[in-house]
Amino acid sequence: MRQNELWRLAVTEMNYSLYGEQMVCSMSTQLFHIPETSDLMGNAEMHRHLVPASYHRVTAAGSAQRLLNGERAPSIVETLIACIQNAELRDRNVRVGLYTMRDAAPPTYKPFIENIIRWQDYTELHLQNAKQFVAPSSLQRQI
Repeated sequence: MRQNELWRLAVTEMNYSLYGEQMVCSMSTQLFHIPETSDLMGNAEMHRHLVPASYHRVTAAGSAQRLLNGERAPSIVETLIACIQNAELRDRNVRVGLYTMRDAAPPTYKPFIENIIRWQDYTELHLQNAKQFVAPSSLQRQI
């Protein structure tokens, strides 16, 4: 497969991951504005990891797009790899926070939080899919 096709696949997968991240951010932030869940245990802590996870996803997606557009600076690839890895690290803590939220939520909100967890699954799946198209040997060496 040509390198440009790999970048195209990486961009597509990063965009799917970003879409999932939008849903996780939107839904979990909504809970701050509902009286029964405004101070839900785990939500504030989860956001301390969600915000940087989002930053790293956005930066990775932008880096992949630049590579698809024809830029070839090695530092762009390095940025892409580092941001995928940093997003993965933050995702682990996001997931811990989501499980804490689910366990602490009033029963009527548990299905809503389960839905957020499914969106987080989607987000992480597509990040992993993108990762396979980004210099796989470089990623494996650095993990």
